[in-house]
Amino acid sequence: MAISNGSHSASSLLRSAIAERQFIITAEVMPPKGGDPSHMITMAQQLKGRVHAVNITDGSRAVLRMSSLASAVLLKQVGIEPICQLACRDRNSIALQADLMGANALGIHNVLALTGDPVKAGDHPKARSVFDLESVRLLRTIGLLNQGIDLNEKKLPDGALDIFAGAAVDPQCPSWSGLQKRFERKVNAGAQFFQSQLISDFDRLEKFMDQIAAPTEKPVLAGIFLLKSAKNAAFLNRNVPGVHIPDDIIERLAAAEDPLQEGIIIAAEQIKLAQTLCQGVHIMAIRREDLIPEILDRAGIAPVCSEPAATDVSSQTVSSQQDLAVV
Repeated sequence: MAISNGSHSASSLLRSAIAERQFIITAEVMPPKGGDPSHMITMAQQLKGRVHAVNITDGSRAVLRMSSLASAVLLKQVGIEPICQLACRDRNSIALQADLMGANALGIHNVLALTGDPVKAGDHPKARSVFDLESVRLLRTIGLLNQGIDLNEKKLPDGALDIFAGAAVDPQCPSWSGLQKRFERKVNAGAQFFQSQLISDFDRLEKFMDQIAAPTEKPVLAGIFLLKSAKNAAFLNRNVPGVHIPDDIIERLAAAEDPLQEGIIIAAEQIKLAQTLCQGVHIMAIRREDLIPEILDRAGIAPVCSEPAATDVSSQTVSSQQDLAVV
């Protein structure tokens, strides 16, 4: 396997598409819960040519799964550009910096900086949380490492990193002032793109884009979730904070002869709506990632170009300036 020399990732579809202000498509794939990554790789391979990058979750909902970094490397080996999620819950500042250095050396340059879901929400409730950093401080740390400086502001003798950092955002956060403050802090800390949590209120997304996100010119990717049934939608309403699937959507799913197919149609409709509001979508189709190409076809989204434009995208990575996972 080729080792990166730390220079900017000129072959990144994601960076190139963001620089060109294309409509960005990303999707999420969960790492395996065990030692066999074949299912994860099979699901991700079906997304080739349809998305700009594939997110690999990092202990989402505090549930044990394979290392996000190891999973990202496995996808890169089969020609899929990954976005490696990195949560602060499980690592101290030394380990986070070490993982970022390792990711850079292995050619994993896209990182989504997250605080991390509470341990008590997951399958190891007696595990100890770390939270040495949180998402904003992690973004600032990435900015320092990209300048060749560690968190103690000591020079890195073996070279700077080239990490293209993104962050999470929840436009449906009930506190408007809190949402604006967190978003602006992440922009100032160096976030180059944002992926949102599940969007069910597109009026709220439009307000967020107009009043908060648009002036920053940072791409926001609306979270699109494949609802598989009315029961699935009701479960999300009960168990995922900030999510409220509208009654009319639940009624559509309940009345459908084929609820899964209706969920595909709904997801496609939401992608079309997102195209009028923001610069991309982040698609979550848990355990049915194979259906994402069909969703994109129904939404009229053409396959993505497999080769990035020959432009210098290094300027997209910025230095550090003076919470789903919790964003």
